[in-house]
Amino acid sequence: MVNNLEENNLRDEKIFSVSEYVRIVNQGLKNFRSKIIGEISEVNFGPTGHVYFTLKDEKDGSIIRCVIWKMNYGLYGIELKEGVKIVVSGCPNLHPRYGFKFIADVIELAGEGILKKEYERLRKRLLSEGLFEKSKKRLLPEYPQKIGVITSRKGAVLADFLNNLGRFGFKIKMIDSRVEGQTAVADLLSSIKIFKKKDIDVLVVMRGGGSLESMLSFNNELLVREIADFPVPVIAAIGHHKDVSLVALAADFSVSTPSIAATVISESWAKVALLLERGEKIIINYYSNALGGADLLIVQSLDIIRRANDLIFGKYKVTKAALKIFFQRFEDVLQGAKINLKNFSGKSIFGFKSLLSIISRQLEHSDKIIFLNNPERQLKLGYSIARSNGKLFRSVKNAKIGEDLNIEVTDGTIASEIKSINKK
Repeated sequence: MVNNLEENNLRDEKIFSVSEYVRIVNQGLKNFRSKIIGEISEVNFGPTGHVYFTLKDEKDGSIIRCVIWKMNYGLYGIELKEGVKIVVSGCPNLHPRYGFKFIADVIELAGEGILKKEYERLRKRLLSEGLFEKSKKRLLPEYPQKIGVITSRKGAVLADFLNNLGRFGFKIKMIDSRVEGQTAVADLLSSIKIFKKKDIDVLVVMRGGGSLESMLSFNNELLVREIADFPVPVIAAIGHHKDVSLVALAADFSVSTPSIAATVISESWAKVALLLERGEKIIINYYSNALGGADLLIVQSLDIIRRANDLIFGKYKVTKAALKIFFQRFEDVLQGAKINLKNFSGKSIFGFKSLLSIISRQLEHSDKIIFLNNPERQLKLGYSIARSNGKLFRSVKNAKIGEDLNIEVTDGTIASEIKSINKK
C-alpha cells in the first residue's frame, strides 16, 4: 500500500508529454479487454475499409464509439447497420489525435432471434449456390491412414475420438484451435489453411454440443466455404444443436460425436481385420482337416507298402531263379554263335578274294576301252576336230561359207574361215 502511494506521488510530481501519457494510458487499457452489448446507432465506412460505429445502451442512451479494422470486419460476415443489436469484443484505446474509442476485433449478433434469422438467411443463400448438394459429397478413401484433426485440446472430445479410432497404424496430425463462439473463427480458418498444405487423407473438425451462440463460428460463411472447397474429404463431428451447423452441412460427412467420426474412419480397416480373422479360422480348419486326412492316408499307405514289400520280395525270388536259367541258356546260345561266326568268317574271306579278282579284271578291260577311244589319242594319230561357234562339225551339211572355223589339232587350235564347201 505504501509503495503504491509513493508511486502515485512520483507520478503526480512528474510532468508527461501528451504522447507519453497516451502510451501509459493505453498500456493500462489493455487490461480492460471486455465484451459489450449495444445497439448500433451510427455507422461510417472509412476510405481504407475500416468501419466506425457507435454502440448505444438501450436503457439510458449511453454511447461508446467503436472501430473494427477492415480485415476483422470481413471475417465474420455481419453487416453493420443502424438498429442492429450486437456484441463486440476488444479493448479500449486512446488515440493521440482522435480520442477514446473501443477497438473491436470480434463482432457477433446479439439475441437468439436475430441469430436464427441470420442463420436461416445464410443457409438458404448457400443452399441456392449448391454448396450442400449431395452430389458434391466425396467418399472416404478406402483405407485412410493420415488423419488431420482440428479441435480444442481441452475437454473430452479428443480423448473420445482417439479411444474409438482403433489400432490400425493411423498417423494423426492435430491442431489445437478455439471452437467456442465467434472468437474461434480466426483460429479455425488458420487451421484449415495450414492443413491445406499438409499431406492428409481426411480432415476431422470436432467439438461438443452447445447453444446457438457457442456454435457461431461454425455458421461463419468463410469457414463454410473453406470446408466445401477442402482438397480431401471432411468429417464434421460437431455436437448437434436443433439447428445443424452450416459447417456440418458443407462437410462430406456429418456425425454427432467424435466417437462416431472415429468409427467412420476405421470402418474399412475393421472390415479387413474381420475378414482376416475369418480367413485365419478357415485356413486353420482347412489344415486341421487336411492333417487328419493325411494321417489316415499315411497309415493306409504304410499298410499297402508292407503288403507290396512282401509281394515284391516273393516275386524277386521267383524272378531270380528264372533269370538264372535264362542267363545259362543265353550263354549256351552265345557259345554256339561264336563257333558259327568263326566258320562264317573263313568262308567270307575266300568269297571276298574271289570278288576282288573279278572286279580287277573288269577294271583293266574298261581302261583299255577308254584309252582306245580317247580323242587326244586320235589327234596324235593325225586327226583334227573342227568347230564353229562351239558346235562340232561332223558333216559339210552343217557348214556355211563365211563362218569362222576353229580346227583343234594335238598341240593347239587353228582359226580359219570357210571359203568353199566341196561335197563328196
